[in-house]
Amino acid sequence: IDRYKIPFIYEKSDIPMVSMEIVFDGAGSLHESKEGLVQMLSSLMEEGTKKLGPAAFAKILDEHGISLSIHAGRETITIELSALKEQLDFAIKSLRELIKDPNYSDDAFKRVKKHMEANIKEQQSNYNFVASQSLRSILFKGTPLAKRYEGTMQSLAKIGLDDIKEFFKKHIGYNNATVLFGGDISEDDAKKMAKSILFLLPAVEKEKPIVAKVSDANETKRIYKQTQQAYVFFGSPFDFAYDHKDQYKARVAEYILGGGGFGSRMMEEIRVKRGLAYSAYASLKRTKNASYLSGYLQTKLSSEDEAIALVKKVVEEFTKNGITKEELDGAKKFLIGSEPLRTETISQRVSRAFDEYYYNRGLNSSKEQLKKIKDVTLEQMNEFILSHPEITKLNFSVVTKNRK
Repeated sequence: IDRYKIPFIYEKSDIPMVSMEIVFDGAGSLHESKEGLVQMLSSLMEEGTKKLGPAAFAKILDEHGISLSIHAGRETITIELSALKEQLDFAIKSLRELIKDPNYSDDAFKRVKKHMEANIKEQQSNYNFVASQSLRSILFKGTPLAKRYEGTMQSLAKIGLDDIKEFFKKHIGYNNATVLFGGDISEDDAKKMAKSILFLLPAVEKEKPIVAKVSDANETKRIYKQTQQAYVFFGSPFDFAYDHKDQYKARVAEYILGGGGFGSRMMEEIRVKRGLAYSAYASLKRTKNASYLSGYLQTKLSSEDEAIALVKKVVEEFTKNGITKEELDGAKKFLIGSEPLRTETISQRVSRAFDEYYYNRGLNSSKEQLKKIKDVTLEQMNEFILSHPEITKLNFSVVTKNRK
C-alpha cells in the first residue's frame, strides 16, 4: 500500500459482499515468551471493546450481519472481517474501535484464562490431541515448535494482563501486516479502509521466522491411558524447502503416499487390504518453520504393533521403489480435475494468492504448478521420491492401553 510498502492482495467481485483479512507476520505463538500468551491475546480480542463488553459488542455486529474473528497461528495472528457491502463502513468502524479500545478488563482477562484452563483439562481426555502434541514434542524437541498453542496450566498461571498488552504493542504493527481484500469494492476504497485500520498501529520490529530441525531419532513414545483403541501419530524429516520450485512433485508424492484417501498407499495397505484402521493418512508439510512428514491412524489395541510396522514398511517401499504409472495417472487426474473446487469462491482465491506471496512462490504459481503436474513423467517423479530417504526415519507417538 503506497509508500509504506504494505503487501496488499485484492480481487474484485460483483457479489455484494466484502471480506478482509489482516495477517500480522511474526506475531504468532512461536514468538511468545510464555506458552499460551498469543492464544490468550486472540481470545481477549474477541471479548469486544472495553466500553461495550463482549455481549453488547457481539450483538451490534450480529444486528448488522458482520463477522469478525481473530485467529492465532504459530507465525501469525490474523484478523478476519466480512460484511455485506452496505454494512462495510460500520464493520470497519467497529474494527477500529476494537483496536483502539480492546477489552483489557480484569473480568475479560479472568474469563478468557478460565476458558483456556477448561480447554486444557478437556484436552487431556482427547487422545488424538494427546498423541499429536506428544509427537510435536518428539519432532521439535528443544525448539518453540514443540510448545502448545494453548499453553499449560503452569504457563497460563504466569501470564498477566500486562504481558498481553506488551506483546500486542511489540508485535501488532502496520509494517508487519499483509492485507487481503475481496468483494464488491474498488481497489482504491479497499486501500483507504485498510489504511484507516493499520495506521492506528505503530511500526514494530519485524521478527525472523523460527526454523526447527526435525528429529530423525526413530523414537517411539507410548502414553498409557484407559482406552479401547491405539492412537498412532508419526512423523519424520522431509528435506525440502517451502519455496522450492518443485512443489508440484511434493504434491504428487504426498497424494500417492497418504494424502489422497482411498487409493493412497497408506489407506490401501492399512485399511483396504488388512482392515487395521478406519482411516490412515500422511502428508508432507512444507512451512517456513519446518518441513516434515506427518501422519496418523487409529487401530485396535491388538493390532497396534502390526500397524506401526506397516507404516514403516509402506514409507520404506515408497522411497526405495517409487510409484507406478497407474498411481501417477490417478494423482494427475485428481489434482488437476479437482482444481476448480479449490478456487470457486473469492475467499479461496484471495487466500491462495496470500499463500503464494507468503511462501515466496510467486503469484499465479499454483497454475504453473498444475501445468507441471500434467507434464511430469514417471521417471522424474521417482527420481524425486528416491532422493528423500530421510522420510523413513520415523518417530511415533502412541496413546494406548498398558496391557502388561
